[in-house]
Amino acid sequence: MRPRKNVCFGDNVGFTRVVMIKVKSRGNETVDQMLRRFKKLCEKEGLIKDMKRISYYEKPSEKRRRRLRKAQKREMKTLLEGGTTGGGAGSTGGSNSGGGGRS
Repeated sequence: MRPRKNVCFGDNVGFTRVVMIKVKSRGNETVDQMLRRFKKLCEKEGLIKDMKRISYYEKPSEKRRRRLRKAQKREMKTLLEGGTTGGGAGSTGGSNSGGGGRS
């Protein structure tokens, strides 16, 4: 089986990532079990996510908005994790305390 070249778009224009997923049979494993393992490996590798993302054209403004939302979500997650472990006066306990204002 030849490795498949995956051309990445966006940040990594011109960058080619070689993706090769192999699933070997384990003893008396059925085809269904092998297929399930293959799907898990594809999901873990991020292939399905990439295929869905590049299956249609995404405008640069939409891409920027998506990245901004992702960064905000990541920042909020780190703030919430930091606030819950510390306890003390800093955490208010509210789920909607001090946010972006959009719903």
